[in-house]
Amino acid sequence: MICAGIDAGSRTTKVVLLDGDGCDVVAAGVVDQGIEQDALAESLLDRLLRERRIGRKQLGMVVATGYGRKLISSADSTITEITCQAWGVRRAMPEVRTIIDIGGQDSKLLRLHPNGTVGDFVMNDRCAAGTGRFLELLATRLGVRLARLGELAGCSRDAAVISSMCVVFAETEIIGLLASGVLPEDIVAGVQASLATRVAAMTGSNVTAPVVFTGGVAMVPGMEAALSVAIGQTLSVAPQPQLTCALGAATLAWGRLNGQSTPT
Repeated sequence: MICAGIDAGSRTTKVVLLDGDGCDVVAAGVVDQGIEQDALAESLLDRLLRERRIGRKQLGMVVATGYGRKLISSADSTITEITCQAWGVRRAMPEVRTIIDIGGQDSKLLRLHPNGTVGDFVMNDRCAAGTGRFLELLATRLGVRLARLGELAGCSRDAAVISSMCVVFAETEIIGLLASGVLPEDIVAGVQASLATRVAAMTGSNVTAPVVFTGGVAMVPGMEAALSVAIGQTLSVAPQPQLTCALGAATLAWGRLNGQSTPT
């Protein structure tokens, strides 16, 4: 039997399929989020199954997570993204003790016990200045693709100081910096440092290594270095960071299908 994890996030929907032994990822995919979250998730799931020539009858368990998890009609169960993220990252990096997850609309810090269970977590879902939305606004303002931000930041010789604590005011500040002749690469470096500083503020003084960076923003070049400086520790980027939460959901689905006691 195949198990599926569906992460219905705020910006994208991700699906991961695991084989009957729960050992290998059979397929994985990502689509942009929209109004019809259930239809998008079902379409992606169907496409992955079709590409691998897997029938729906071979789908043994589906676990949904993320903001839209309760909207997924094919889900046999729903589990919070905090739990799924922990399981997904630990599957790839078992020694992890601290997880920093930055997505399109929120950022999270998870502290794990030595046995891998979540000890506590801190979440910012009220201010876009600590999320990927800040980088999206910056890319739009500069007229470049999101993937190019890292390239620009790497060319910076004098990172701009972004002092505004609100992304709306920060955008106005960026417009002013451009008008005054500040180079785009220096603005990008400044925004990455500002975002990293806001996320680092959630950590307090309690950051236990190893630290793993995950979520969609972990795919943006330059953010790993900026965050490492901000928290004062070396960190690692999770393999396929956009998929770790869906991977955790699929792993938990496999556990439930096989009668294992799994968290909610």
